[in-house]
Amino acid sequence: MPHEQRTLAQKAYEEIRAMIVSGELAGGRKLIVRVLSERLGLSATPIKSALAALERDGFLVAIPHRGFHVPEIRLQDMLEIYELREALDGIAARKVAKAGPEAAGFVRTVLQPILDRQHECAEAGDLAGLRDLDTDFHRAIWHECGNARLAQVTDNLGGQSRLAWQWQVAGGVLRALREHQAIMDAIASGDPDQAERAARAHVRLSKAAFEKATRERGPEAVLG
Repeated sequence: MPHEQRTLAQKAYEEIRAMIVSGELAGGRKLIVRVLSERLGLSATPIKSALAALERDGFLVAIPHRGFHVPEIRLQDMLEIYELREALDGIAARKVAKAGPEAAGFVRTVLQPILDRQHECAEAGDLAGLRDLDTDFHRAIWHECGNARLAQVTDNLGGQSRLAWQWQVAGGVLRALREHQAIMDAIASGDPDQAERAARAHVRLSKAAFEKATRERGPEAVLG
C-alpha cells in the first residue's frame, strides 16, 4: 500500500476505533463502508483497510456474507481481557519502577496530575472524564515501561476494556483511585516487586467487582 494510503487508513482506523470505544457505534451495529466514507471524508480503500485492521485487533467481528459488526462484549470476553491485563500491567509497572530516580519523576510529572484530575471528575460525577483518565493513567505506564510490543498489545486490550467500562459497581471508582495511588507509591519508591503486586491487585479487584456486577444482571449479559 502506498504511503499516502497507509496514512489515510491509519486515520480511518483511529477515528472508527474512537467511535467504537466511545459507544457511538453500539454493539451489534453493522458498519457500512459508504456511510463511513461520507462521515470521514475518505475513499472506500482506506476505510476497508481500517475495518480489516480493527477486526484483527478485536474491535470488530467479520461475519461471513454480512460484513463487519461492532462486537457485543460478553462477560467471558471481559474476563479474558482482565486475565491478560493483570499479567501485562504487572510487567509494565515492574519495569517502570526499576528506572531508579526517573521513576519518581515520572510519577510526579505524569501520573500525579492524571490522578488529581480523576479525583476532580469523581467529585463532579463525570464518568466520561473518569473513563478517559483511567485509560490515560494505565497507558502512561504501558508506554513508559520500554517494551513497545507490550504497549501495543495493552493499547488494544485497554481499548476493548473501555467498551464495558461504564459497568462499575457502587464505590468502584474510589476503590480504583486508591489502587492507582498504591501503584504510584510503589513506582515512586523504586520497588519493582511492590509495583507489580499493586498493579496486578488493581486489575484483579476490578475483574472481581466487574464480574459480580455483571452476574447480577444475568450470566450472559451483553455489555457496552
